[in-house]
Amino acid sequence: MKPTLLFISPRFLYPPVKGEKIRGWNLLRHFASRYRVLLGCLVDDPADMAHYEVLRPFCAELVCFPIDKRWQKIKSLASFRPGRPLMLDYNYHPGLAAWVTSVLAREPVDIAYLFSTPMAPYVLPLLGNGTRPVLVLDMQDIDSEKWREYALTARFPMDRVWAREARTLLAYEIAAARACDLTFLVSEPECAAFRRLMPAIGDKLHAVEQGVDLEQFSPVHHFDTPYKSAGPHIALVGNMDYWPNEDAAMWFASEVLPIVRRRHPTAAFAIIGANPTPRIRALAELAGVLVTGRVADVRPYVANAAVAVIPLRIARGIQNKVLEAMALGRPVVVTPQAFEGVRAKAGRDLLVADGAEALAATIGEVLDGKHPDIGLAARRAMEASYDWASRMALLDRLLDAELAARCAKPVPTNSKDAA
Repeated sequence: MKPTLLFISPRFLYPPVKGEKIRGWNLLRHFASRYRVLLGCLVDDPADMAHYEVLRPFCAELVCFPIDKRWQKIKSLASFRPGRPLMLDYNYHPGLAAWVTSVLAREPVDIAYLFSTPMAPYVLPLLGNGTRPVLVLDMQDIDSEKWREYALTARFPMDRVWAREARTLLAYEIAAARACDLTFLVSEPECAAFRRLMPAIGDKLHAVEQGVDLEQFSPVHHFDTPYKSAGPHIALVGNMDYWPNEDAAMWFASEVLPIVRRRHPTAAFAIIGANPTPRIRALAELAGVLVTGRVADVRPYVANAAVAVIPLRIARGIQNKVLEAMALGRPVVVTPQAFEGVRAKAGRDLLVADGAEALAATIGEVLDGKHPDIGLAARRAMEASYDWASRMALLDRLLDAELAARCAKPVPTNSKDAA
């Protein structure tokens, strides 16, 4: 009989259109081949529930709890307590908590997979001393560092709010990692950063890097162009209600695109992604800017773009939009923040530029034909380093070792530190 794995997620894991869901979807498919999976998740987009039957075959049990983003924000503020990060209460649902409690009470669970730090409070306070599941915290990114970066750029009073969230969340991240048997982040740079924040974590911390679907995102596919203008087109993909993506799009449209268009007057900037904010929608009034909103498939937009650009000024972990554009064999231009953690050689596999002038000049070089082989090099870099099979092989080794050790002897828990 397969071991049982309890998987708790703050997102419904399909469709795999952003980093968290891409990672979760690939984990679920792999886990289903090795474990009896009990999946409990929050659903923050009602449209996701149309895909319930996609996930169902991979799970012995699947429960979903819809949340309203605005109401969760209000509840998290109403639940304010000194020292407690708002993120924990934002991601809390009593139905999910009751389900997790019932699962742990009614049957033995071999692995509890906490898919992001805010999922830890659903499990850690329930565990006492003695035999317990292997506890895995898949942090993905150091979220506290993201809030710290937000605080550096925000105005009063939000700079104080984000700074407090950074401090309290870091303390919780450390407590949760201390309580768990394994902690995963998506890149070696993220692991190095967390080791500086928590030197005592030792060999419990591992980089389980992101992969890319090399068949789905392949240059062998032909896509008719979705663009109505002649271009050349510069494509940015991302959910546009995510502040770093919004900031990147706003900055590129206002500071970089005008410089590009001095040299290439017909160049167009395509902002491709769901949930554009009012500020993003307003960019469509600018010359040379296209705002698509949600699209059924981002690949035609990227495959028919002259350049894929990822001009992030705030970034954590690995950027899936970089990997996917490179896998499609497109020339990719990124900022240093978006390049961090990518296993590729700058100048050969993709181009890195810092600042509006440098970014515009680099894009201009691509449009002038000065980097004719960079798309092919990008694809080769993805084939060499980013297949999901290698990621899952490392994950299996880590989990198998913990399960073997757990069978040998009970391990006491200090999970109350992160209650």
